[in-house]
Amino acid sequence: MMMLTRDKIISVFCLIDDILKGIGHVEDKRRKVSDSEVILTAIVSSTSFYGNHSSAIHFMKQYGFIPDMLDKSRFNRRLHQVGTLLYSLFEIVSGYFKEFCCELHYIIDSFPVAVCNNMRIPNCRIVNDKKWRGYTASMRSYFYGVKVQLLTTGDGIPIAFHFTPGKTADAKALGKMIDKLPAEASVYGDSAYLDYRLEDSAFERKAVLLKIQRKSNSKRMDTVEQRREKLKMRKRVETAISDIKKMFPRTIHAVTLDGFLIKLTLFVFGLQLSKAIN
Repeated sequence: MMMLTRDKIISVFCLIDDILKGIGHVEDKRRKVSDSEVILTAIVSSTSFYGNHSSAIHFMKQYGFIPDMLDKSRFNRRLHQVGTLLYSLFEIVSGYFKEFCCELHYIIDSFPVAVCNNMRIPNCRIVNDKKWRGYTASMRSYFYGVKVQLLTTGDGIPIAFHFTPGKTADAKALGKMIDKLPAEASVYGDSAYLDYRLEDSAFERKAVLLKIQRKSNSKRMDTVEQRREKLKMRKRVETAISDIKKMFPRTIHAVTLDGFLIKLTLFVFGLQLSKAIN
């Protein structure tokens, strides 16, 4: 867990508030707690309290960050209202790294997030379909839930993510993320993302190089140097995923799929902001 310092909390608020003003976000002036403050509290919750909104609400009020803080019920309603806004904010911050920092090296990997224990699948109310049942090869186990496709910079800062049902193949998800990349970028990933047609298409469309690890029977083999380079880059995204998982509670509590995905978005967005603001 990464506890945000007072200076970082203020910096995150200023960044969020400036972006919302910059995109012309309008809200009721009679509100005592702004959308910027709601989003800030949600970020503090994900980075410092394992996603526990009640603890973050109490913290923000007790230490004077937001004296007129909402109660938990109203806070949750407000948070759901700005759910799509969270992703827009994430995209805008990502744009800074892609455009202003001229970042051209990216890494992609996925990780599973179960919505419930396998024994409770028949009673699960958040999702209910075979497509949510996936398999994690590294752990040799099945899970029932969401797969998070995470795209980071070479330094491990999240700049794009995509949620898919657990059964969805990684290569298929990568195809939907090509448009998130700048022209002439390089993307590193493990063999689960291997798709020759996608590699050719990405290069033809945007001169994007998909530097995916090859399988032992691959028709396009890597040199020893290329294998080393790909392994070195992959370790960085694995570190980013580990940092996100450290913020997870033992179980992510949610009543709806939208609520579950909002919490996942906050964990990814929280890591991005904590790494971006030094």
